Amino acid sequence: QVQLVESGGGLVQPGGSLRLSCAASGSIRSIVMGWYRQAPGKQRELVARISSLGSTVYYEDPVKGRFIISRDNAKNTVGLQMNSLKPEDTAVYYCNKYPPVDSYWGQGTQVTVSS
Repeated sequence: QVQLVESGGGLVQPGGSLRLSCAASGSIRSIVMGWYRQAPGKQRELVARISSLGSTVYYEDPVKGRFIISRDNAKNTVGLQMNSLKPEDTAVYYCNKYPPVDSYWGQGTQVTVSS
C-alpha cells in the first residue's frame, strides 16, 4: 500500500504563492492523483486532479487559473503550485488517489493565507 506525505504548506500573505509536494512511498505512475483540501468546519473537497501520465488536468472553479497541478512519475511525486492565494484558500491540503481511498489519506499540510 502506498503512503503519501504532503509538504510545503505555511503562512503566506494574500496574493502570495506556495508550492506543495506529495511524495509517495511507491509507484503512482498508473494512478490518477488529486489534491484535496479541508477548511475549518467544512468537508474535504477536491481541488485538482491529474491523469496518470499528466496529460489531462482538471481544476475546481475556485482555483482555476491560479493553481497548477503536476506530477513526476519517475520520482513518485505530485505537486501543486498555488498562486494569487486568497484567505479562502486557507485549509489543510492533502493528496490522494482520484477518487480518494480512505487508507491513502496522509497528515496533510496546513496552508494559511492571512495578512
